[in-house]
Amino acid sequence: MREMETTNYKFFQHRDCEFFPCHETGDVENFNCLFCYCPLYALGAKCGGNFSYTENGFKDCSKCLVPHKRNNYEYIISKYPEIIELVKKGK
Repeated sequence: MREMETTNYKFFQHRDCEFFPCHETGDVENFNCLFCYCPLYALGAKCGGNFSYTENGFKDCSKCLVPHKRNNYEYIISKYPEIIELVKKGK
């Protein structure tokens, strides 16, 4: 496989989005929109993010910035094998 010359694919901002930034942050310049809908949500408590559960049992990720930090691309991608296993199990 050919080595990539850039890593621009790891970061994207959609500043025209009505919700940008969708979470409170002190670092808007490094707010990554690439994983707008976090692929780690399905991992429940194993996602590694800052979440809580509501009284109704729903996962609340409103205080989590894991998918929105510029340098967390590798972390998100490293969790894909776990997501694939969930899919294989039909969960």
